[in-house]
Amino acid sequence: MKNVSNGEYGIKGLRNDNLNISVCEINRRSGVNRGVVKFMRYALIGCGRISPNHIEAKKNNGLDIVAICDINLLSMEDKILKFKLDKNTKHYTDYKEMIEIEKPELVSICTESGKHAEIALFCIEHKCNCIIEKPIALSISDADDIISASIKHHVKVCACHQNRFNKSVQIIREAIDMNRFGRLFYGTAHIRWCRDHEYFDRASWRGTWAQDGGALMNQCIHNIDLLRWMMGSEIDEVVGMTDRLNHSYIEAEDMGIALIKFKNGSYGIIEGTTDIYPKNLEETLYIFGEKGTVKAGGQSVNVIEEWRFSDMLDDPDTVKERFHENPPNVYGYGHTPLYADVINAIQQDRQPYVTAMDGKKALELVLAIYKSAAEGCSVKLPLKECATMDFEGRFQ
Repeated sequence: MKNVSNGEYGIKGLRNDNLNISVCEINRRSGVNRGVVKFMRYALIGCGRISPNHIEAKKNNGLDIVAICDINLLSMEDKILKFKLDKNTKHYTDYKEMIEIEKPELVSICTESGKHAEIALFCIEHKCNCIIEKPIALSISDADDIISASIKHHVKVCACHQNRFNKSVQIIREAIDMNRFGRLFYGTAHIRWCRDHEYFDRASWRGTWAQDGGALMNQCIHNIDLLRWMMGSEIDEVVGMTDRLNHSYIEAEDMGIALIKFKNGSYGIIEGTTDIYPKNLEETLYIFGEKGTVKAGGQSVNVIEEWRFSDMLDDPDTVKERFHENPPNVYGYGHTPLYADVINAIQQDRQPYVTAMDGKKALELVLAIYKSAAEGCSVKLPLKECATMDFEGRFQ
């Protein structure tokens, strides 16, 4: 079967039957015969909800963590104890001080979303390669600044859309690259999750326009990224509606619906919400084409539920069995291979599989939905400038 690629930046043979792969495996597939990861100074900024996935990914790839940073000392101590990090791992409450003293080669940024751009730009200016949790930023201008700075300072920036590494997602992408669908008609992304009052109480920045955005920007952006990536990436226009139906204590939306017209003539439909009772229901991705129909479901697009192609190159039941994952939570297993790819990208001086531009495209689509919903009209892409703060007070 044809290898998955990401234009000139793809990794040949990335898809396999166990995408929980290490950097050594990606090195081998890329023609690198190192056997072990050379010493690479790594630091973590932000020790909140998503940080355990980054810590596990760094462990699985043999990275040496030299320092961690958080404004909450207890959060740092908790991660050191829980993940059995070296007791000599340095603690910082000021990321600038940490970067200047420790001089890491690779930094992961796992803070509240509104701080991503500020921190990333400082790291990039100090020659640090970055993995930035989604969304890459909260404005088009900040995303552009990150991209420009990474080019100027010759560092690698990866937007942490780890679901692109799901086994189910990789086999779908391969089918698209092989043109098995024929003409793409439309795709749909559904995110039906639950976020209760306790979730928002645990971090005051959640659901705010300045530091987060709503359901589409936080919980739904992974599947929004996948839909845009699968359907051709370039968008003509977007029509959206958003509302705050069940979370009066947050500023932003808890439900959004959108219709997308892609420049290749296909369409996309997005439905995202955090209003589902009493717990997360599903995250699904459908792709419909002239010669194929696919559905990936599960909690986070990690199960192939439908696999039908006119070419009959493979057995649907076999595909469903081989490309099935059952992760313990909605974050999946994608962080480990994402880290492996970024490490290899640094070593080989190439772009990561998921670039800063990919992060900007996911951000742009969510902002376009917000803009359309606020203005009551369709929105043409590309967006010249837009930010979550443009919608402050919308649901008051």
